[in-house]
Amino acid sequence: MSYQVIARKYRPQRFEDVVGQEHVTQTLGNAIKQNRIAHAYLFVGPRGTGKTTIARIFAKCLNCTDGPKTDYSDTDPRVLEITEGRSLDVLEIDGASNRGIDEVRELRDTVKYAPSASRFKIYIIDEVHMLTKEAFNALLKTLEEPPPHAKFMFATTEPDKVLPTILSRCQRFDLRRIPTALIVKQLAAIAVKEGAQIAPAALNAIARGADGGMRDAESTLDQLISFCGKEVSEADVLSMFGLAAEGQIFALTDAILAAQVEPALRQLNDLAKQGKDLGRIVTELLNHFRNLLIHKISKGDLSLIEASEAEAAVLARQAPQITADALTRIMEILTDCEGRLRDTTSKMILVEVTLLKVIEARNAVSIDTVLKQLQQLRAEGGKTSPVSATPASALPVVASVAPVVPPAPAAAPIPAAMPNAQVELTPVAEPVKAVPVIPVVSPPAVESHPVKTVEHPKPAHSPAPVADLGKLWTELVERVGRASPFAGSNLHEAHPVSLENSLLTIGFDPEFEDHISLVDNTKNQTIFRTKLAELGHPEVHVKFIKHESPNRANLGSTEPSATQKPRMTAKKVEAVPVATPASQTPKTTTPPPPEPVAFNQEEFKNDPLIKKALEIFKGQIVDVRS
Repeated sequence: MSYQVIARKYRPQRFEDVVGQEHVTQTLGNAIKQNRIAHAYLFVGPRGTGKTTIARIFAKCLNCTDGPKTDYSDTDPRVLEITEGRSLDVLEIDGASNRGIDEVRELRDTVKYAPSASRFKIYIIDEVHMLTKEAFNALLKTLEEPPPHAKFMFATTEPDKVLPTILSRCQRFDLRRIPTALIVKQLAAIAVKEGAQIAPAALNAIARGADGGMRDAESTLDQLISFCGKEVSEADVLSMFGLAAEGQIFALTDAILAAQVEPALRQLNDLAKQGKDLGRIVTELLNHFRNLLIHKISKGDLSLIEASEAEAAVLARQAPQITADALTRIMEILTDCEGRLRDTTSKMILVEVTLLKVIEARNAVSIDTVLKQLQQLRAEGGKTSPVSATPASALPVVASVAPVVPPAPAAAPIPAAMPNAQVELTPVAEPVKAVPVIPVVSPPAVESHPVKTVEHPKPAHSPAPVADLGKLWTELVERVGRASPFAGSNLHEAHPVSLENSLLTIGFDPEFEDHISLVDNTKNQTIFRTKLAELGHPEVHVKFIKHESPNRANLGSTEPSATQKPRMTAKKVEAVPVATPASQTPKTTTPPPPEPVAFNQEEFKNDPLIKKALEIFKGQIVDVRS
C-alpha cells in the first residue's frame, strides 16, 4: 500500500474525534438524535479546521445502516464507501473547478433522481464561494425546496463572497481556530503512534506556526519526521520554518521594557542573520505584548490568553514593569509596522525604526498627564514656575466691596471764579476705596492724563473697579487671540468683572451664555494663565460666569454707572462748578470699549478646534455680514 500522509491517516472519523469544534459537532449530534435534519448546511472557518471532515462525518451519520445515528460501526459498508470516497450517493464537488452555470444545471437535473443504495443523496460542495453569481442563482430554487432525499453541505473560507440568498437558505456553522494547547496534545498523540520522539518545545513551535490549523500542524510534523528522523528538537523546527525561539522573543521584549536600545537592535540583527522571518518576529512581539496587556488588566487570569508555562512565568515577571497605557502605545506601533511590511522593500530598516519607536513609547508621557502635573504644581504654589516674581507695586489694584460706613462731610464745591483751576486730591483717612468724581470736560479732547479727584465714601453695594483692569483686558484679549483665534473670537462678547485673590472673573452677557462652554476648557485655561503671566500677573486663575456688562445695564441712560472705569483726561481742564450733596452717589463717565483684536481668517481656519468641529459636524465656514 502506498504511503499516506499524517493529515489523511489520522483524519477524524467520528464527531468525538474532531478537535476544538465541540460547538458544531454537539449541535449536529443533537439534531440527528431529535430527527431535526435540515436540507442545507454551510460550514465556515479558516483552512485546516475541519469543515470538510465534519461534512463527511455528518454524511456517514445520515447514510449508515439503520441510521440516521451517531454511533455507527466503522465496518458498516455504507460508512466504508463514504470513507474511501466511492459512494455513489455522496458526491464531493470542488467549487473552484465546477463553478459555472452549466455544472449547476447538471446538478439540478440529477438531484431529482433517488439515491441508488443509501437513504439520502448528499452533495458536498467545497470552496462554494468560487461559484459564479449565475451559478448561485441557478441553484436557488433547488436549494430552497430540494427533494426529500437530497441534502446539501457547503464549505467555504470566505463566507462574505457567498450570496445572501444562499446564506439565508442554509444553517450556518462557524468553525474556530484550534487553540495551541489542543494542537500540541493532538500532535503528541500522533507522535507516539508514529514512534517519534519530539521535544515539547518543538511541538509548541509547530503549533505556533500552524496558526490554529490542525492540518497545517500535521503536515509540518510529517515533514519534520521525514527531515530529522524519529527525534525532532525545537532547533530543527525553528531552522526549517524561520521561526524565532520563545527565549529569543522573551529576551527581545525584556530589552524593550528596560529601554535598552543597543541590546534590542543587536538581538534583532542576530535573528535576521539566522534567517528568521521579520514579519513573523513582529507578529510574535505583537502577540506577546497583547498577552501581557490582558495578563495585566485581568490581574493574572491565564484563561483569557493562550500561553505556555514558560510564557506565563515571563508575563508574571514583566507585568509590574510597564503600564497598560504604554502597552497600548507599543501595540499600535507594532500593528502599523505589520501592515507596512507587506509593501516596503527595506524590511530590516522598518523593523529597526519600529523598535526605536516602541522603546520611546515605553517611556512617553501623554500630554494630558503633563497638563495635570503643571496644574498641580501651580495649585501647590508654583515653586517650579519659570515666571519671575512680580513686585507688589506692579500688581493691579484688586476690586473689593467697601464696608458700610457713616457718610462723610461733603467736600466744598469748586468756586466759579476759578474757571481754569485743577481739581486737587483731598486725602481721606478711612481705608475705603472711593469712586472718583469726574468733572464735565468740554470738547475737544486733549492729551490723556489722569485727573486728581476728590474721594468720597463708597456705598456698600458698588464694587470698586481696578484701575488697570480695562487695559489688562484689552492686552489679554489680543494675546489670547494670537494664540487661539477660536478662543479670541469668543472673547469679543465677554467683559472683565473683577480681579481679586489671584482670580480673574470674566463675564458673558446672558444672550452669550452658551459661549462659556466653548472657552472654558483645559487648553484655554492654560493659555489664559500663560498670557496673564506674560503681562506681569502670574499664578492668576480664570473663571467664566454669566454677568451682564455695565454698558448693557446702562443702555439708554445719560448718566454713567458708578462701577465703570473713569476716562483719562488732560493735565488741565476747565472745571464746571458742580454741587455734590453728601447723600448723592458720585457718577462716572462710560469707559471706552476694548480695542478689537486683529482677526486673521487663515489662522482661524487652521485652528485645531475649528478643524475638528468642521469634521464632526460636516460644516463649512461662511462669512455672514449684517
